Amino acid sequence: VQLQASGGGLVQAGGSLRLSCTASRRTSSNNGVGWFRQAPGKEREIVAAINWNGGDTTYTDSVKGRFTISRDRSKDTVYLQMDNLKPEDTAIYYCAVARSSGLSTRSGSYSYWGQGTQVTVSS
Repeated sequence: VQLQASGGGLVQAGGSLRLSCTASRRTSSNNGVGWFRQAPGKEREIVAAINWNGGDTTYTDSVKGRFTISRDRSKDTVYLQMDNLKPEDTAIYYCAVARSSGLSTRSGSYSYWGQGTQVTVSS
């Protein structure tokens, strides 16, 4: 499975971006998917995750109420809508496909990773 993450860019604080993660094979449509991010000098962290059918989602505390993860299984695509962006959201964002159908906040639960897309939020 190859994952293509897109939608990153430069935005002012308070702005919005929508990231997309598209899989090369339909296999991923039965698996959980997560969005992670890594800022310079920091550890990679989970941002949001979604289970196989979109019925269950989870978010890290710092993005709750601002980010929304969703998926369109017919397009093998998972989205991360990011609103009210803050400078501290600046990072490279990665999507990943989990080994199971459920969602997980642990990076070790994910077997396939995208190449990352840069998100930069200016103050």
